[in-house]
Amino acid sequence: MTRLELFYDLIFVFAFLNVTGLVSRHLDPFGLLAGVVVLALLWWCWTGFVALGNAVRADHGVLPLIGFATMAAVFVLALAMPQAFVDRPGDLSGPALFAVCYLAVRALTVGSFWYVLSATDQPRRRLWLLTLPAAVAAGLIGLAAFTPLWLHDSELAARVRLGLWLAALVVEYGAGILLPYTEWSVVSAGHWAERHGLIVLIALGESVLGLGLGPGRFADVILTVPVIIAGVLGMGLISTLWWLHFDTLALAIEQAMHGTRGRVRIPLARDVYSYLHLVIIIAIMFVALGLKLVLEVVAAPGDHRSVGAVTTLYGGVVLFLLAGFAALLRTFQRVRRSTLVATAVIAGLAVVTARIPVLVALGLLVAACLALALVQRLTGVTERNRIRELALHEEEASEAEISRWRRGHL
Repeated sequence: MTRLELFYDLIFVFAFLNVTGLVSRHLDPFGLLAGVVVLALLWWCWTGFVALGNAVRADHGVLPLIGFATMAAVFVLALAMPQAFVDRPGDLSGPALFAVCYLAVRALTVGSFWYVLSATDQPRRRLWLLTLPAAVAAGLIGLAAFTPLWLHDSELAARVRLGLWLAALVVEYGAGILLPYTEWSVVSAGHWAERHGLIVLIALGESVLGLGLGPGRFADVILTVPVIIAGVLGMGLISTLWWLHFDTLALAIEQAMHGTRGRVRIPLARDVYSYLHLVIIIAIMFVALGLKLVLEVVAAPGDHRSVGAVTTLYGGVVLFLLAGFAALLRTFQRVRRSTLVATAVIAGLAVVTARIPVLVALGLLVAACLALALVQRLTGVTERNRIRELALHEEEASEAEISRWRRGHL
């Protein structure tokens, strides 16, 4: 992975924060769905840049300039999110600005692929499979930007706009199903896994930011004992989610990617990383939003109960666990019963804890996740040791090879 790709990923910290902020201001089914759609569109933009970096080094030639332009477009895209569905009087048209930026990001990514792959013997159908869905999706989002011109009801216009965005998602993600038939390849399984692992880390980091900015902003944070306890419990929850994903699951899937050859690697990379990792990111967004709402409830005077905060937080954790379960099942055709049991317990707790103080609900959720992490740590010890030893030997071999090359050339 190059430093440019890491720089590009950091822009998504701001984008993820804005998605969380967008949903928090419209905490209803429509607002939640809108947030998921926006995040899915962002994810597909990010996935395109990851695929480009997997095919060729993104920090050579003119590609850094394209990367900087892409980052600028993503930044403006994130700025436009709060007004992506409804225009604000006196501002530029948010939906139109969002559509233009999305078109710019997809055009830069697709143009880069044409530039890089046209000089090779790659089949043209690969390039057209990249181009046509992006063009259709951008057209649908562009059409959504101009719904007020032919729909004068603002609420109906927002719903039509969301429908057009959903259609754009179907086009973009549906094109991924055809990838195995275009002889497309994942050149570096390590790069592919590392990039997706890093974006999960960034999303978890965004949860920390959301936790810190929950009841206020920096100097305005209300320091009370319940707020401190909620912050500590929130960090415990985020850390436990990190453990559940990165202790063995992420390592095992990456090792399976390395061991998969030929055309079957494409659907594995697509299903586990491009699709299921999106679900993981969505789940983390809900966790971040839930923690933000919990802190806001705890910091406010009065009754510290909130059905919305508890439901959002518990729902995010349930979705996170189910995504990990599905990734394990898709990769190894194996079921981890402890994850299913923990998911059922947490879903049941969500019903019970919806009417109790949010601090107690958060504590019970952390306890349930810690119990799951402990069970998974104490069971399957042999398999866990094998996975981690393989990862350690790979790191040592890579470091030794790099040191050998440097001694001979530097």
